[in-house]
Amino acid sequence: MLPSRVPAPTRRRPSAAVLGTVGTCLLAVAAALLGATAAAHGTGELGIPSAGTATLLRTVLFGALAVHLGALAATALSRTLPGRPESAPRGWTAAASVAGALAAAGQIVRLARISDLGLVETYGTREGGLLLLTANGFALAACCAVSRRPALAAAPLALVVGAEALRAHPEAYSPAVGAALTAVHLTAASLWCGGLLHVLRTMRLWRRTAPVAARALLGRYARLAGLLYAALTVTGTCSALRRLPPDVVLTSAYGRTLLAKLVLMAVASALALGARRRLVSDADPAAAHRRARRELVAPAAVVLVSAVLTVVPDPHWLSTR
Repeated sequence: MLPSRVPAPTRRRPSAAVLGTVGTCLLAVAAALLGATAAAHGTGELGIPSAGTATLLRTVLFGALAVHLGALAATALSRTLPGRPESAPRGWTAAASVAGALAAAGQIVRLARISDLGLVETYGTREGGLLLLTANGFALAACCAVSRRPALAAAPLALVVGAEALRAHPEAYSPAVGAALTAVHLTAASLWCGGLLHVLRTMRLWRRTAPVAARALLGRYARLAGLLYAALTVTGTCSALRRLPPDVVLTSAYGRTLLAKLVLMAVASALALGARRRLVSDADPAAAHRRARRELVAPAAVVLVSAVLTVVPDPHWLSTR
């Protein structure tokens, strides 16, 4: 009697979602590495040393801040929901803050290399000292995330926001005003993008066991997002009027990058309005979840373009030239 043939194990093909995620990540890395150089092409501006590396590190830093701050805000929104389950999505906050600390440390190393300074001397510079403050703030936030009081991470994250706001405005003309606008803008953007991410992860966990609570959580976030969007619009407009002379909007890397950011903000606004209308008209949390998930792509792209915006040269010298 012939032995029965054992069927060969079938290979599982990667799903379209996995391939799409990998492709999106590769595209984001390429955009971060080439974005500043592409924006400055043909403008006559001086090239920034290791601009691609700086943009990639700053993208990681902004993303880490958004993940941690957004999780804190979304957790606070869900704490008083009636009928909410006890389950919560796996925490990403500690890992995010560790990534943020490493990104800040990487920027210190880059600064030391392009300045031909030792690490100790780099800490003594204005930018090096602020980056060290950022790295320490993220490290403290990671420690808070794994402690019994994770909400305490809000204090060191506020330190990170303040250090980043000061670092972004070394100019002599009204740096305090610029730093204050950037602090509000960075906080609102982090809560908007990171909060949506955590809300979507929570909804995915709750949509079968507690669909009413899942939909209510998205509704609470939608109301908060409206206030955040208003803060982003006001502070972004004021910052643009301060930093970008009208005569170099199209001929400077800063102006071109800002225009790209405005286009992405318009896309995010349209997606957000569509998601809110679906939330009002459709009681199915799965449909609202799908709409909001599409909305997340645009804020994530805004974070990346914002990182490019912090690396390109200040456009004022091009205007006065």
